[in-house]
Amino acid sequence: MRSKLEDSLHKMKLLQFIPQIILLSTLLSGPAYGATCLAPQRPFVPSDPVAAAEYADLIRADFENYIRDVQEYFQCLDQERARAFEEAGEVSQQYGMFVNETRGE
Repeated sequence: MRSKLEDSLHKMKLLQFIPQIILLSTLLSGPAYGATCLAPQRPFVPSDPVAAAEYADLIRADFENYIRDVQEYFQCLDQERARAFEEAGEVSQQYGMFVNETRGE
């Protein structure tokens, strides 16, 4: 018979697998679910002009990365909208067939 401490430790060990389970279920969910389009984070520009000048190359690269990433984000949103629109049409047709089939009951 296990003690309460052993039970608690066992439960804590099982909890460590939750992030892996979530990640795995996300990866295996396939195209039946919508894409996750994540907006890029805005570039940071220091308010201190000396720091901005000192890190100008890094800040410039952050802006260029942001512009690239936001374009990819817009493409993802466009693709997700098209996918969801197509899915909604299919679901609407399925519902129409369902209503017609069950109307006679």
